[in-house]
Amino acid sequence: MAATEQRLSPTVLVIGTGGAGLRASVELAEAGVDVLAAGKRPKDDAHTSLAAGGINAALATMDPEDTWQQHAADTLEESYLLGDPRTTEIVTRGAARGIDDLERYGMAFAREHDGRVSQRFFGAHTFRRTAFAGDCTGLEIQRTLVRRAEQLRIPVLEGVYITRILTHEGAVFGVYGFDLEDGTRYRVHADAVILAAGGHTRIWRRTSSRRDENTGGSFRLAVEAGARLRDPEPVQFHPSGIIEPENAAGTLVSEAARGEGGILRNALGERYMSRYDPERVELSSRDRGAPASYTEIKEGRGTEKGGVWLDVSHLPRQTVMDRLPRVCQTLLDLQMPDITRDPVEVAPTAHYSMGGVWVRPEDHSTDVRGLYAIGEASSGLHGANRLGGNSLIELLVYGRITGRAAAACSESLTAQPRSAAAVAEARAEVDELLAADGPENVRALQRAVRTTMTEHAGVVRDEEGLRTGLAELAVIEQRMEDAGVHPDIAGFQDLAHAFGLKAAVLAARSTLEAALERRETRGCHNRSDHPDMKEELRVNLVRSPATGITRESIPPVPEEIASLVEEVPTDGKLQE
Repeated sequence: MAATEQRLSPTVLVIGTGGAGLRASVELAEAGVDVLAAGKRPKDDAHTSLAAGGINAALATMDPEDTWQQHAADTLEESYLLGDPRTTEIVTRGAARGIDDLERYGMAFAREHDGRVSQRFFGAHTFRRTAFAGDCTGLEIQRTLVRRAEQLRIPVLEGVYITRILTHEGAVFGVYGFDLEDGTRYRVHADAVILAAGGHTRIWRRTSSRRDENTGGSFRLAVEAGARLRDPEPVQFHPSGIIEPENAAGTLVSEAARGEGGILRNALGERYMSRYDPERVELSSRDRGAPASYTEIKEGRGTEKGGVWLDVSHLPRQTVMDRLPRVCQTLLDLQMPDITRDPVEVAPTAHYSMGGVWVRPEDHSTDVRGLYAIGEASSGLHGANRLGGNSLIELLVYGRITGRAAAACSESLTAQPRSAAAVAEARAEVDELLAADGPENVRALQRAVRTTMTEHAGVVRDEEGLRTGLAELAVIEQRMEDAGVHPDIAGFQDLAHAFGLKAAVLAARSTLEAALERRETRGCHNRSDHPDMKEELRVNLVRSPATGITRESIPPVPEEIASLVEEVPTDGKLQE
């Protein structure tokens, strides 16, 4: 019996119901455009809700000297000049408006006694420009956008996995997917598609992403539609992911803990960050904090369980409870120590994909007409290292811009050709996986990918390890041909894992190949066999299946920003 197939026809389809997807959906709905958002998770529990510490904008409420130009300079400096200057200017110029939009939608930020929006320091910022709502900023942003979407009556398909972006002659005409619970197929025709389905950090063993998030689905959807990837190799490892319990390993202890005065110590009790960044110590950037912890652990100064200590117990108990309530509650829920009294054991955890789908800075359009990518799915702003707090403001700024661009794209169409062959191909892909009955277990293969990436493309990499990783990946790809997929009474999660495996392998291969090509240490990309930055590699690495890895030059930085950029010292970056 043929599977039930629902057909829908919004003007614009948004893939992903996190902050980026909802912000774009809201912009479209406010403009009167028929929009449909689809996500595999409940919209109340999207990945954005995990973002804790804050959101950046040069509001100058605490430090009057702050400007968008300084915010841009800090962003480019910490990108190790790999970020796109035009993208950076658009985000930092538009940041204050992004905050205004949230307040217009009803978000309550922490405020000073006189009513000013409170802002705190985050690592590597020149001024206090991180606005926040306790340590639940992402959760409050998500709730605010969900509320606004409900006010606008934006239809949201929850629990739907998108398997293919449908294209014809280089242009989008919709998507194909299935319901995770009952397997109902969805064929959605749309004039434009906005891809906002996250990054690829779940392909590492210890990650701050949850089990069914960030497996590289955005990368796979975009590449198979004809788009390219940019800089998949610089992946941000956050310094503080918890070590246990094992099923929660990698869960984040927010940077807010260090922003409020938390201290990192090794097993000897030494405040080791003074060796790696004596000026900023714990307020150092993540590309320094993670390798510092990695080095301490690797050289034998870590804990017995392979971590270091993050300590806030010297701070007043009430300060910790008031400013870090979510950190406290999360650790207590996981049967961890009371951090107001005891330090917590942490280690680097894969946290954020700096690279992603290649997009134009003006509107985040891709090589495929009518396809846009935003949020962690996209690339351009973060370069080789992301400033904490920049991802939330990026999704607000580009959610608005891309929503408008998608609406204009639809308005410009005189006709939209569709392809029966493309639909048939998408349908057949699902059918073939459902018929697969081989001996290989999809989830075991996913674990194999995570093991390979952790061992050979983690915080610190080298040529031999990356080549070994590619060889291991080739074996996994061969084993995939004998995989079995078995939906059961609990739903079609196994089918989703099969697509997740396809995505993870594509993302892993892209990352390994680009990491091999980037024979230098820059930002979060650490090559122990090439410890220095190289001027000839101040380029973006762009990958597609057709051309492999190519180099793309980066536009010059405008003088009003360049004059504020300080040289990033690399001394102490790799101490092996």
